Amino acid sequence: MRTRESRSADTVGEDVNHPRSRTAFRAMKLLIGGYVAVSALTLVAAFLLRHDPALVNDTVWLRGEIVVITSVLMLTFAVGASRGRRRAFLRLRIASGVMLAAIVILISLPGFLPVWMRIEQGVCGLLLAGVVVIANGGHLRSLFATGKATGKATGKGADKGAR
Repeated sequence: MRTRESRSADTVGEDVNHPRSRTAFRAMKLLIGGYVAVSALTLVAAFLLRHDPALVNDTVWLRGEIVVITSVLMLTFAVGASRGRRRAFLRLRIASGVMLAAIVILISLPGFLPVWMRIEQGVCGLLLAGVVVIANGGHLRSLFATGKATGKATGKGADKGAR
């Protein structure tokens, strides 16, 4: 059972309301909102082009559905992170990095996706690259560092002074 103490340890304090933090979260939510919109429009395009097997195959449907689901999940992670939830921030960092890597791999595979979907995935990749850069930037990482809340040092070389 989670107590109030364990719940408060999972969140950060008022620093999420700092103007720099709010700007970073706003930018990430806008980028991810664009990712959700492009992903949803992709499924609409697939539906409209469904009678042309060269443009819409099973891979397009499967990839389109996966991208819509993950984009909505990523938006929920961003909202949670903007409210100071450490786990949401960690999930956002992991999911955005994994999805960006998956996009790079999938659009580089010859013949795997139709050209129109490669372009769409490239746009999604650019949006996610922005999220990855912001989420992995020093400001937000330091904001969510566990040691900051407890006063402990974190990161590489944090124990060097103890020697």
